[in-house]
Order: sequence, then structure tokens, then C-alpha cells
Amino acid sequence: MVTQRELPAGRYGSRDKRRGPRWAYWALLGVFVVAGLVVAYVAYVNLGDGPITTEAARYTVVDDGSVRFGFTVTRDDPSKPADCIVRARAGDGDEAGVREVYVPAGGAQRTVDTVVHTSKRAVIVEVYGCSYQVPLT
Repeated sequence: MVTQRELPAGRYGSRDKRRGPRWAYWALLGVFVVAGLVVAYVAYVNLGDGPITTEAARYTVVDDGSVRFGFTVTRDDPSKPADCIVRARAGDGDEAGVREVYVPAGGAQRTVDTVVHTSKRAVIVEVYGCSYQVPLT
């Protein structure tokens, strides 16, 4: 006959598992769910598509000091003017030229052409970003 040995309680602790109140479990779970929803919302606002999107249409290197660039701007609010930053980069990766381009209000989608003057021969042109915060001139 096999008997179970008694272990000294002071050395190994008791076998009784103490659990906290049941409401504490649900409260902690609720806090984690709310925190997860807040993180998801902040990520959606900051990492989702912005109110203005752009797409490069074409570019032509005019000479060693300038490049012609066309791009399409799509806005969620066509009644507001936009300001876009266009930059040209040289073959070594340096920024060769920057230009601010004003996009007037009207039309949800608009194609804009501009010339960026550069300090080196440009090999790529890109829209760095667009905003509704148009500087006053």
C-alpha cells in the first residue's frame, strides 16, 4: 500500500492556492483591453493614410542644375489649398535641391508640374510631404 507523505508546510509552503477576488481579475482584464484599444487608435491616426496623398507622374532632367517634375495630389478636402515639399537627390544620395509647391484649392485630384533647381545633377525627384498648413506670403 502506497501512502502519500506529508511535506513540512514551513519548508515547501502550503498546497492551498490563494486567489484574489474575482472582480480584480475582471478589472485588470478591462484595463488591458482599454489600453490596447487606445494604442490601436493612436497607431491608426498616426500611421494611417494622411489627408493628402501624392503619386509621382513623371520627371525629366533638364540639365545639371534643374529637373522638371510632375506629380498628382489627391486631397480629402478639395476646398483647402495645400503646400507640398519636393526634393531632388543626386546619385550619391545627397539632397541636391528642394522646392515648396503651392497647390491651389479645387478638385480632389490635381496634377502639378514644377521645376526644381539643383546643386548637382539629380537622378531622382520625390514629394517629401504635403500639408494643409500653407505659409502666408
